[in-house]
Amino acid sequence: MEDELLLMLPGPVPLPERVRAVMARQAINHRGAEFGNAYADIARVLKVLFGTKNDPLVISGSGTAGMEAAVANFGKGRKMAHLINGKFGERMYSIGQRYASETIPLKSEWGTPLDLEGLKSALEGGCEVVTLVHNETSAGILNPAGEVGKICRKHDALLIMDGITSIGGDRVLADEWGVDVAFVGSQKCLAAPAGLAAVTVSDRAWDRAVKNPPYYLDLPAYRKNAAKNPMETPFTPAVPLFLALREACLIIEEEGLDNRIARHHRMAGAVRKAVTAWGLEMFPRVDGLHQYSNTVTAACLPAGTNDKDFRGTVKGLGIQIAGGQDHLKDKIFRIGHMGSVSAPEILATLAATEFAVRKAGHQVKESGVITAAEALG
Repeated sequence: MEDELLLMLPGPVPLPERVRAVMARQAINHRGAEFGNAYADIARVLKVLFGTKNDPLVISGSGTAGMEAAVANFGKGRKMAHLINGKFGERMYSIGQRYASETIPLKSEWGTPLDLEGLKSALEGGCEVVTLVHNETSAGILNPAGEVGKICRKHDALLIMDGITSIGGDRVLADEWGVDVAFVGSQKCLAAPAGLAAVTVSDRAWDRAVKNPPYYLDLPAYRKNAAKNPMETPFTPAVPLFLALREACLIIEEEGLDNRIARHHRMAGAVRKAVTAWGLEMFPRVDGLHQYSNTVTAACLPAGTNDKDFRGTVKGLGIQIAGGQDHLKDKIFRIGHMGSVSAPEILATLAATEFAVRKAGHQVKESGVITAAEALG
């Protein structure tokens, strides 16, 4: 492992050996039973992770392909409201501008609570579709999907939810929350390679699907092909990635979803305790509805610290963490704790990060490594 960086990013994440190994095999027929059985295993596990009775549809494309498929198939030609408190909320808004008849951006500062009062006003003004990022990794904040779902149902609006960095790592209850369309990317909490997106769609959303969806991201076509026996995709899939995702899903099934979520919460709690021990501030501003993310921690850099130098120190010790994006560059750093990571990876990352904090000249209150180890022990 000495020649491999330990990726403690908000994705991609380290791949389990079983997942890596399955991609080395010979090619298979993507219209045959073996592929169909792999797809069926993926769908079975993902339904549980999404918290839905709806069948997941898998697209060969990154999480953004799932995002665009959701907006294009259900928002095209309609008035859309976009809840934004980070980079990926802004991305959904940008996609909405290409498809919707009108877009209403409901912007909050990155890492601060969503504008739920603005959402109510937008819905009263005739918005038909709402987009939400459940777990906004750019700012390390977990948004209240259930509360947003209640508001949307009251106004009979469709809710599209980005679950890219929460599904498989935190509790997601799409059906219970009133989420109509949800999607996930393979390289985050699922601990599979990048390059696949999965989308689930409620019955009421299918009833409102647009009549002229994009060609490659035509979700009704994915639905039709997934219903075949064996299961298929409408276009040639990234077969090695499907096989890898299947293996990742089987690993999740073996661990058990409750255990996996508890592990993510425990790792997140340990990292947050370390940040507090160092005397640094968490970046997000949480309240009774909004929480700290359980899959990535965003903390403020020590005053006067250069992000490139800070993360370079950590990288020099064989570990890669993330910096701030866009206007948050040189203001925050982010530690990912999603996928298959556990105490050894967390403690190694905190040791390297604490060294960088001290090297930056910040006087730490106490050892974050010891504090985290006590929490994990």
